[in-house]
Amino acid sequence: MGQHPRPLSPHLQVYKPQLTSVLSIFHRITGMVLVGGLVLLTWWLIAAAAGPGAFGVVQAFLGSWFGLLVLFGISCALFYHLCNGVRHLIWDSGHLLEIESVYRSGWVMLGAAVALTIVAWAIGLAVGG
Repeated sequence: MGQHPRPLSPHLQVYKPQLTSVLSIFHRITGMVLVGGLVLLTWWLIAAAAGPGAFGVVQAFLGSWFGLLVLFGISCALFYHLCNGVRHLIWDSGHLLEIESVYRSGWVMLGAAVALTIVAWAIGLAVGG
């Protein structure tokens, strides 16, 4: 009786990415990005309490091209995470669980996240410059 090696589970490189798995992975990533955003918000609030010098340093960073890029990324993560969270709440209520609805709601959620990000930045740039 020879020992046959047990088959190994296929790794991620074997599977073709599906919309559902990609959206799930990005939901986790955006959650981590939002933690970084909270650190940035905490820095901003502490600097505001520390006085004009410290606050000016944070404002200079946030107003730079890199700071704006970071804020844009955080806002993308916020709206993605929000829209996907609403989608999960709908699922928790027992609705849209058919595979076709899952895929359609995924694309709708992506569109809503992009639209909300664009609208928020358009309003922010129009009002605040």
